[in-house]
Amino acid sequence: MSERNAVAAMPPEVQAIRDCGYAKWASAEVAAAIRDKFAAGRIPVKGVRHVRIWGIQVDDERELPGHERTQIPDEDLWQVELEALDGSQFEVNSQLLVAAP
Repeated sequence: MSERNAVAAMPPEVQAIRDCGYAKWASAEVAAAIRDKFAAGRIPVKGVRHVRIWGIQVDDERELPGHERTQIPDEDLWQVELEALDGSQFEVNSQLLVAAP
């Protein structure tokens, strides 16, 4: 398997959320309209998913003038599937959450 196709190891904080089975918001910066859809203290976790956003490399300065070779690196994200108060499920970036034992 090439380095580009290697599966990223699950970060410890995401593994803690998965193992606990419940999450809470890491900060109050999440919009109230979103927070209100979920339980106030412990939000049930239905799953965790790894998402890789592939980067790009541009070798033609006609595409991006002044940049003969531009690289945007791959990005690895971990999404946590949460259950809302009404039973619906939403995927949320794991960086917005912490484990709620």
